[in-house]
Amino acid sequence: MSYPIVWQIEDVFYPLISAIGVPGQDLKMFTSTSMSFLTVNLVAILILSRGKCGLSECITHYLVGMAVADLLVVVFDAILWITIPIYLPHSFVKLTPVCSVLSALRSAATVISVWFTVTFTFDRFVAICYERLKAKFCTKTTAAAFLGTVTVLGCLESLPWYFAIEPRYFIDNIPWGCTHKQSYYSSPGWAAFEMVNYILTPCVPFFLILLFNVLTVRRILVSSQIRRGLHGQKSTEKHKDAEIENRFKSIILLFSISGSFVLLWVTQVVYNIYARIIDVRYYKSATDPCFIADRTAKMLQLLSSCTNTGIYAIIQVKFRQELKNAIIYPFNQIAQVWNRWRF
Repeated sequence: MSYPIVWQIEDVFYPLISAIGVPGQDLKMFTSTSMSFLTVNLVAILILSRGKCGLSECITHYLVGMAVADLLVVVFDAILWITIPIYLPHSFVKLTPVCSVLSALRSAATVISVWFTVTFTFDRFVAICYERLKAKFCTKTTAAAFLGTVTVLGCLESLPWYFAIEPRYFIDNIPWGCTHKQSYYSSPGWAAFEMVNYILTPCVPFFLILLFNVLTVRRILVSSQIRRGLHGQKSTEKHKDAEIENRFKSIILLFSISGSFVLLWVTQVVYNIYARIIDVRYYKSATDPCFIADRTAKMLQLLSSCTNTGIYAIIQVKFRQELKNAIIYPFNQIAQVWNRWRF
């Protein structure tokens, strides 16, 4: 039997998304490229944290929170949960206690990452559609309160996953491997928890983000028409309104982030709904359409945790400049030391 195409794609995709490398690399390369991945993401977080990207403190708080959450998703899910067990099958992550903790942490990181996107979208919705509330609501204090609340609730929601795992086998009385307990498949309590979990993440966030963006677009169009009317303009005239231009620039970031989320999560949402309608409990083979849809949805979901930094670099000119400064800084320091030593 030939190696299924979906597994071939995963063998390349997960190491790539983890920035670990490709199959066949040695442990030294495995470690060094993992550290380079973490360094790149930490640089993005540090650049945003400095507050020199021309964004308000409120927006900066949300973007830093989202960047940290996305980083944790890739670390706990793509690297520790998927990639390391594939290429280092006898590593510590296969110990049942570690596996149980990772099961809860990967879920918590995903929940927090998704709901951080919702809170950011809601914040921009309020700022654009309810200007009277903007001064009181769209502040760094409110942002910190929302991010903290989402983090606590996300951890509490994901905690039961720790207790759903049991070992596959024992070696010298040490539990190894991870599998769901038998009660997970037969207990009404676990069935209810799983259903609520899937509804809260990602179904509710997905539709909330769509709703907030539709309402935001509607508000922008109405406001633009009113301002054109006040200026006595026709729709064909090219009159530049500074406020309208600033507003459109400010929402490009919102629509880019939320649009990326919607596009990359839509497969997961649709499959989750479909799988529960027809009651998918197992897959016939690796060529089963449901199996392929499930694995594809997972890959796209993890990809959504790696796109925001690219969005910042493409859209935010000041972010690009700060990133450029961060890259050339070590070389400038080396050049200065060399010049001092030389002369």
